[in-house]
Amino acid sequence: ESVDPQTTAFALRKAWTLYSVTPLYRFRRGRLRDYARLLSAFIAAEKQKGLAVEVGVELDIKVALSSLAELRGSEMDQAALLVQLSSRSRASSRNSEDKLVWSGWFCSMFGDDFSENVPEDFTCLPLFLTHGAESYTSLVGSWFQKTFDCYFRRLAISPLNLSWMAAMWAGCKLDRASAVELVFSMPCLAQPLDISYAIHPEDAKALWDTVQKTPGEITQGEVDVFMDCLYAHFHRHFKIHLSAAKLVKVSTGVASAHCDGIVKILHSQYLPDVLMLLTELAISQIQ
Repeated sequence: ESVDPQTTAFALRKAWTLYSVTPLYRFRRGRLRDYARLLSAFIAAEKQKGLAVEVGVELDIKVALSSLAELRGSEMDQAALLVQLSSRSRASSRNSEDKLVWSGWFCSMFGDDFSENVPEDFTCLPLFLTHGAESYTSLVGSWFQKTFDCYFRRLAISPLNLSWMAAMWAGCKLDRASAVELVFSMPCLAQPLDISYAIHPEDAKALWDTVQKTPGEITQGEVDVFMDCLYAHFHRHFKIHLSAAKLVKVSTGVASAHCDGIVKILHSQYLPDVLMLLTELAISQIQ
């Protein structure tokens, strides 16, 4: 189902760093205000120890936690949880607006199979996305780990999963489609070399439509055929075997994804589809 564009606007066109998170123990949705106050106090205390994010600038960090009920796949999924850190310089006027310095959100999109097998006192939000300074990510992560006995781990994206993304997103219908761009890293060279391979969106979609047997269902074989066709076309023109290189980034009109676990979601209509795939990757890393 489509989600309200106003609710999801914060998620679009930002580079999000991905993490997987084990279930939160004794997390209570009704205590979000308390949690915000405790997290704010924790950040202030850590700054007093000399771990200030911006040295020499006195900043008050304001923490806001909010539920995003629309951002879930099914009734069994927990509503997404948005964490926002805002700063206000003590020298500035009271009427000045707070400046958003960091955002993170916990999410589960069709993570039913995982949450079914978890005891009642645990909350499953396996996917965590962050945008902002890594020092804030570390502080927020430390507080959540200590408070809810959970564990954060960076979520990398394998070349195999990137090829799935390329195939799935190339087949999406868009009003304004961007080129499908694949970036490959060539191994075993003295100097690093990346190859960027851009395919016209209509050509990429036409190729996928000929490969996919059953609309709405995708198999590994279909993804392999799609990628092999692209490799064959590239080899015919440039005599380079891309199959020997490592796929490190995929960019489409739907989203872009890098092997380091950095994703940019570009189209609100396909936000649930992207989050479903990322939730699956997060769960597979936890299990």
